[in-house]
Order: sequence, then C-alpha cells, then structure tokens
Amino acid sequence: MNLNFIYNKKLTLGLLVIFMLIYPLLVGKSNYFLTLFVITCIYIITSMSLNLLIGYGGQISVGHAGFLSIGGYSVAILSTKVGLPFFIILPLAGVITGLIGLLIGLPAVRLKGHFLAVATLGFGLSIPQIALNWSSLTGGYSGIAVAKPSLFSSNFQMFYVVVAITILITWLMYNIVKSRLGRAFIAIRDSEVASQSIGINISFYKTVMFVISAFFTGIAGGLYGYWVGFISPNDFTMVTSFLVLAMIVVGGLASIPGAVVGAILFSVLPHFTDSYVGITNMVIGVAVVAIILFKPEGIVAIFESLKRKKPSDKAEVVQRGEESNVNV
Repeated sequence: MNLNFIYNKKLTLGLLVIFMLIYPLLVGKSNYFLTLFVITCIYIITSMSLNLLIGYGGQISVGHAGFLSIGGYSVAILSTKVGLPFFIILPLAGVITGLIGLLIGLPAVRLKGHFLAVATLGFGLSIPQIALNWSSLTGGYSGIAVAKPSLFSSNFQMFYVVVAITILITWLMYNIVKSRLGRAFIAIRDSEVASQSIGINISFYKTVMFVISAFFTGIAGGLYGYWVGFISPNDFTMVTSFLVLAMIVVGGLASIPGAVVGAILFSVLPHFTDSYVGITNMVIGVAVVAIILFKPEGIVAIFESLKRKKPSDKAEVVQRGEESNVNV
C-alpha cells in the first residue's frame, strides 16, 4: 500500500526533512518537546518492526515490549559495565535482541494465530520479571543507569542522532518490504500452502521475520536508554506491547507510512489528554474499535481514497468526456 500525504512526494519528503532539522529551534530547544519527538521516533521504529512481522508476515506478536527492554538493558550494561563506545554498543544491542528473537522465532514457527499470540504474550510478560529478579546484572527494582555517549553529551546533539537513525531504519524497512525477502513474507502471510508449493522455506522466512523485527526493536530500546539515561523493568510493560499493536492497527497494517502515522498519533496524543485521567486510554480504545469497524485498512486508506479523488483526476475525466463527445 502506497501513501502520498500530498500529491508531490518529493516535496513532502523535503518538507519533512526541513521540519526535523529545524524542530529544536521551533521549540526553543525545550527538553520536553525534544523528548516528545524522540519518543515518537522510538515508537516509529518499533511500530515499523512490528508491522513487518504482523502486517507483512502475518505472524501475531503481542510481546514486543520485551524486545524494547532487552535493547535498553543491553545498552545500559554495555555502556556502564563494559565501557564500549556508542557506535559499537547500539548495533550490539540490536544484535543481542535479534539473537533473542531467533530463540523465540525457532519454536514459534510451528505456531499460528492465537497460539503464537499466547507464546509471544508469555515472552513479553517474562522479560520484566527476569529483569526484576536478575538484580546482579539489571539492578532489579532499582534499574540501571545508561552512560551518555561522550560524542553526544547534550540532548540537542543526541536529538539529531536519533532522527538520523530513524530515517535510516525507515529507508531500510522500505527496501526490505520491496525486496525478494519482503515478497516472501507477504506470500507466507497470504497462504503458507501456496508459498511452500513454489519453493519458499516457511520456517526459515518466519525465523528471519522475528530476527529482523527484534533487531530493529532492540535498536529502538537502545535509543530510549541513551536518551532517558536510565532503564528499569517498569519502562516497557505489556501495556507498551498493546500500545504498539494499536499503532499499527490504527495507522494501517502492511504499510510503512501507516506504522509511522499510528506511532505519531499515539505518541503525541498523551500530550493533549494526560491532564484528564483515563482519557488517553479511552481515546486509544475508541480509535482501535472505530478503525476495525469502519476502516480496517487503517488511516492510510483515508489518504488513499483522497488521492483517488484528486481534482486533477476529475478534470482529466471531464476532459476525456468532452474529447469523446467531439469525436462523436
């Protein structure tokens, strides 16, 4: 599913890049608004990763918060106890999380539907408990601090690092889903029997889905740890897993722009609703139910319908009609 927020795609991308570059100046370098933007970027990466697994691969996962926690703890442990530099720690956090995703993916390839959902739910519930009880490594209830990278000691500098990594991962995700690998994922989602009949190794590609999704989610968790400077078992709970799931459902399954739109919507929403107790969760719940009932394709489908109704298209139809009348 393709999405043009406006009809000139290059102009849109250019405006988005300019906005991201000048955003800190627009908000007066406010730590609050910088944090809001960075958290949005972290959720964009996470929602795209989950969408790769669910939207493109058809594999249900409701425990992605566990991968975020692993990424955050990996960064914290490697930065404080090992002392490695930022450009080594962050990829390693993704690799460690990807390996955990491999361990989850190998047995999960034999599961489908709600059985797979229950298995990933158990994984998501177990990670905070492991972090709580493995206090010698994770700090237990007290959590663990994350040493700020020396090259990006200020939030202003770190902001641009997060933005650059988000853009890079978005580009990588887009190329993955358009590649042969992505087409195999989609084929498995549509029909495992048909996929197997044309020579697609179902178990292999399902495992690869989990590894790629976990890798990028671990990167997102690592960025969170670096930005906040702290990670604890309460940072990513099952509520986070369901929130990310709501992002891709509302934004649009099997759509990179849909994952981005859903992440932006539900990351910014608490800024306007947190002053009213319970309103945030209520709005998210209503939005999910409304989308499922009236627009299962997600918000991106609305943009698609608007695109099909462009004035230029209507003018072209009228012009063709007039030409045909003249010919008659």
